[in-house]
Amino acid sequence: MPKRLPEIDDVRAARGRLGTLVLRTPLLTHPALDATSGGRVLLKAECLQRVGAFKFRGAYNKIAQVDRAEFPGGVVACSSGNHAQGVAAAATMLGLPSLIVMPADAPALKIARTKAFGAEVHLYDRVREDRDAIANRIAGERRAALVHPFDDPDVIAGQGTAGLEMMEQAAVLGALPDIVLVPCSGGGLASGVALAVKAANPAAQIYAVEPAGFDDMARSLASGRHERNAKLSGSICDALLAPSPGVITFELARRLLSGSLAVTDAEVRAAIRFAYHELKLVLEPGGAVALAAVLTRRIETAGKTVACVLSGGNIDPALFSEIVLEAGPGA
Repeated sequence: MPKRLPEIDDVRAARGRLGTLVLRTPLLTHPALDATSGGRVLLKAECLQRVGAFKFRGAYNKIAQVDRAEFPGGVVACSSGNHAQGVAAAATMLGLPSLIVMPADAPALKIARTKAFGAEVHLYDRVREDRDAIANRIAGERRAALVHPFDDPDVIAGQGTAGLEMMEQAAVLGALPDIVLVPCSGGGLASGVALAVKAANPAAQIYAVEPAGFDDMARSLASGRHERNAKLSGSICDALLAPSPGVITFELARRLLSGSLAVTDAEVRAAIRFAYHELKLVLEPGGAVALAAVLTRRIETAGKTVACVLSGGNIDPALFSEIVLEAGPGA
């Protein structure tokens, strides 16, 4: 059992800490999506967030509380891209140095943008090397604070602010969600959003959405213990390839989630095309999984109000061009 689980008051405190630095991203609707789903679909467009993903929320909430006397070396994090950019941007805004441990196969755009936000980047082999061990070693050498991508109460609370906004925006529309779908890697966003959703509507069903073949959260919820993915790469959804749920995030997931759904790479590609052609949004693969779950009716949506988090839009331009020009569903 973790020493401390974040609560809804932590999410509310995080929103106060973020203030106007975080963008209040729109909650979008579209007739084409409602027609496809048979219900009402609400899209929380975190792809339009600062750094192009929700990750700025948790990173800033964590780094703003770092004890500078204890950690004069700034911050260290490990990430395939979006957490990297969030940490780099937040640290620079707060006047702290940052180093990010990134897989060498991360999209070149994410590596370049992480550097542009002010971070030093240390590349590693995702298959052969242990990113956590590398990050811990560097943090110790530099006397820097480690900013975990998902298994940290302050990071989770920061991510949960997206859920607070979403539920308030839904209330204004008179459309309280029956079902909420959230992209899931280690579970920081899913668990943080779940805290906010359950506080506003305890009856809501919340599902994580994962890439097929990397459904460690689904298997962990089914077995009641931490399950690991058999491999660490092999999906287009590079942002959603954590090997296992976090200790804190899994405990929250057990209490708050109704389950987890899986979508294939082909279905994700179709969702990216749909978002571009119909919604005029640019989504990265990991940011499109919740939308893919709606489009493929992984869960019954007829007559329901379904809220989806579109978690990021940092897609490699060449890959995006390839996907949107493909023939097939959503083209």
